[in-house]
Amino acid sequence: ESATAFGCLMSDMWLGEFDYVSPEAFHSVFGKRYPAFSRRTQHDAQEFLICVLDDLHEAFKEVRAQLQERQSPAVGASTRSSSGTSIITHLFEGQLSYGIRCLTCKALSDRPENFTVLSLPIPSTRVCSLQDCLECFFQPDTLTRNNQIHCYWCGSNQDATVKASITKAPQIIIFHLKRFAWQDKHRIKLSTTVCYPFSNLDLSPYISTSCPNSTEYSLCAVVNHAGDLDYGHYTAFCKHSVTKHWYSFDDAQVTKIPDSAVQADTAYLLFY
Repeated sequence: ESATAFGCLMSDMWLGEFDYVSPEAFHSVFGKRYPAFSRRTQHDAQEFLICVLDDLHEAFKEVRAQLQERQSPAVGASTRSSSGTSIITHLFEGQLSYGIRCLTCKALSDRPENFTVLSLPIPSTRVCSLQDCLECFFQPDTLTRNNQIHCYWCGSNQDATVKASITKAPQIIIFHLKRFAWQDKHRIKLSTTVCYPFSNLDLSPYISTSCPNSTEYSLCAVVNHAGDLDYGHYTAFCKHSVTKHWYSFDDAQVTKIPDSAVQADTAYLLFY
């Protein structure tokens, strides 16, 4: 099972007995469950991450349900099945609410949506900040023509505005920078420099007032992608939770790096 293989990988990493640890066993088990990732070709790190989180969530959710059943065998099946939570949802799952307002009758409706990764557009081709990406993602949009909503109150399709806000902020929030985009019917990679803060990332402008969670985050890891659409190389920068030092993970090369090196033009996934 991939969750067991992942647990073994974590144990090997944290025991500190090796200079580096290969995830070969986990990759082999995971590839059997998700054959698309078994081939030795380049895959998208964001897609891989979502599959890993989903897979671990399903495994841990089942274990939690089994433990609950052993502790309380008299509990109804409907109660047990409704507990679709795990350590993954506890740490990584947030919730967006899309406020949709009909421009004819002004009626407002909300559409909630859970997320584990926020995919942010990059609004510039040269340089921008993470806040610029967030502003672009959360800016209101107008739905017209083929994108009209069906308004319950009007009884017909109508133009509307839609605006997203965070109603549940996760403990760990993951941002995916959308570097792969379409331009003139061709797919390209954006090499835009995205400047991101190491600490005090304030998400309060995008969070609903009803959300009780803390809105300030600190950077703890970065996944980098160097290369183009069809080839490239992934590396990672991770902050040690105890020493607070940053380390670069580049295949078998694990090296301590200065804080200044963490700001990179190759950043693809940001973990706060």
